[in-house]
Amino acid sequence: MSYRRILPAAVLAAVCLTGCAKSEPQEYSTDLFAMDTYMQLKVWNTDDGASLDAAAARIAALENTFSVTIDGSDIARVNHAAGAPTQVSEDTALLIRKAQEIGDASGGALDISLYPVLCAWGFTTGEMHVPERSTLDALLGQVDYTKIGLDGNTVTLPADMEIDLGALAKGYTSDEVIRIFRESGAESAIVSLGGNVQALGSKPDGSKWKVGIVDPFSPSENMGVVEIENQAVITSGNYERYFEENGQKYWHILDKADGEPADNGLVSVTIIGDSGLQCDALSTALFVEGTQDAVAHWQRDGGFEMLLVTEDGRLLVTEGIADAFTNRSAMPMEVISHE
Repeated sequence: MSYRRILPAAVLAAVCLTGCAKSEPQEYSTDLFAMDTYMQLKVWNTDDGASLDAAAARIAALENTFSVTIDGSDIARVNHAAGAPTQVSEDTALLIRKAQEIGDASGGALDISLYPVLCAWGFTTGEMHVPERSTLDALLGQVDYTKIGLDGNTVTLPADMEIDLGALAKGYTSDEVIRIFRESGAESAIVSLGGNVQALGSKPDGSKWKVGIVDPFSPSENMGVVEIENQAVITSGNYERYFEENGQKYWHILDKADGEPADNGLVSVTIIGDSGLQCDALSTALFVEGTQDAVAHWQRDGGFEMLLVTEDGRLLVTEGIADAFTNRSAMPMEVISHE
């Protein structure tokens, strides 16, 4: 892995009481491709880039653990176990446990056993097409995350079930990268894993990070900017992975109610919170839940903030993040409260 080191224009020497010099944090950054997406990592540190190398190594290890297509990964072994109990890593067990938790909290809107249905649409191979209704109905009979057995680090699936952690893996990975940076002594870092953004602290100058939120109706532009520190910003939308057939648009976020793209009134869901894992899982779950249930979910459970964009062009922002968000779109902004 390579990284570039950027020296500040003026390096101020901090002198210890004993007379030794303390290094000023310098910027280290790298771009890489993993988990089927482009990633950018940037950290200000005094370790000559060691934490950046450690973060890249952790990303590679997690990809080899979570990937549904890599032979020998935890998920590949679980999916091919024909119903037999399978020992997995603590990382994998943690993600499955979180998927079950969010699945329960969302009334099953997040279901990691939808993988065979996603395959039927061709989203996993790039050969996207509308599957036969009979195919979807047959596959949906195998979908039910509540049948996933998890005892410690042992996973047991029904013989005809397959799972995928795509709705959680990048969020957890950004958590891990930030953890590595924090434990190395860094106080400022920003990572973008395919659009999943997470920050450590604030910018080196003390100001907050500014994160652009994509306009789902014009994905080449941002609809606004949110200011954060020590938070993750993760978006799920119908503009990310989709295809068109016979004039109809089909996207990769599926609703297990019918096995088709979730079409419940939302075109974009952005979750802001302390945990990348939580935000990643919730962005998918709330997109499937739809506008009314997503608002009810936030009002009931809290612990995160969100921006919802509805198919009729409304922008709904929770009160905890409203003051930190600058709306640059023509959409009217409505603030959601707990009342």
